[in-house]
Amino acid sequence: QVLLLLSGLYISNIGQIMKIAPDEIFDADSFDNPVIGIAADMGVHDSGRHSHLRHQLLFSAAGSITIELEQALCLLPPRRAVWIPAGTVHRAIMRGVMAYRSLYFSSSLPLSDLPMHIVEVNPLFFEVIERMAFWSWDMPAVQQASLITVFCEELRASRSENWTLQFPSDPRLDVWLEQLRMGALPPRLNQLSQRVGACEKTISRIFIRDTGMNYQHWRQQFRLLKAMEMLADGSPGSQVAQHLEFVSDSAFIAFFRQHTGTTPARFTGK
Repeated sequence: QVLLLLSGLYISNIGQIMKIAPDEIFDADSFDNPVIGIAADMGVHDSGRHSHLRHQLLFSAAGSITIELEQALCLLPPRRAVWIPAGTVHRAIMRGVMAYRSLYFSSSLPLSDLPMHIVEVNPLFFEVIERMAFWSWDMPAVQQASLITVFCEELRASRSENWTLQFPSDPRLDVWLEQLRMGALPPRLNQLSQRVGACEKTISRIFIRDTGMNYQHWRQQFRLLKAMEMLADGSPGSQVAQHLEFVSDSAFIAFFRQHTGTTPARFTGK
């Protein structure tokens, strides 16, 4: 097992010995094999906005990954995987993510019809991902073929989950949206109306038109994704409840159970 150093992150691969300097970038597109995999124990990492010529599958066994798209925010909770089609501009933000796996697939494989989506990872699918993440980068394509077939079957059969939040595109909200990206929380509708100088009815129409949901539902989805992110990164439930401005810990627990079917404690495995 070999370690690669990328911006302070240790990346493992079997079959080659390399050390990447902190300012270097791992370029999956420079390889010829059908599938290239990496495995890492991540610290704090921001990939910056980028895209690949290859399709990508991201998986984290522990810790969450926040993925920013051009007009959307996507949260990848633990034990889920996200499929990112080739050419998709994205930015992956990680804070203490452990057991991170990233697989890169040639665009010539029969996967180009799949849209970006998050899937549940069952035990068999996990073992397939794990094996691909650790196989040698110089493994002959013929030896990859059988497991690629199993991977394609498992990916297509996996249950999809929706942990994505579409952003409105109206320019009147641009400054406010940038504040959200910097860590601010979405206020109540009447407060947002005062900030952006548009009436509540106008803001509601914008959100329904651009995101498919009214502002109240959009705000609730934002708070849910932020809660999942904070819990996965190790924040206690009481701290999450306070940060997201719930009136009490019990109100937060009820909210979380309503939207996920489980409690914050069970979500984190505690």
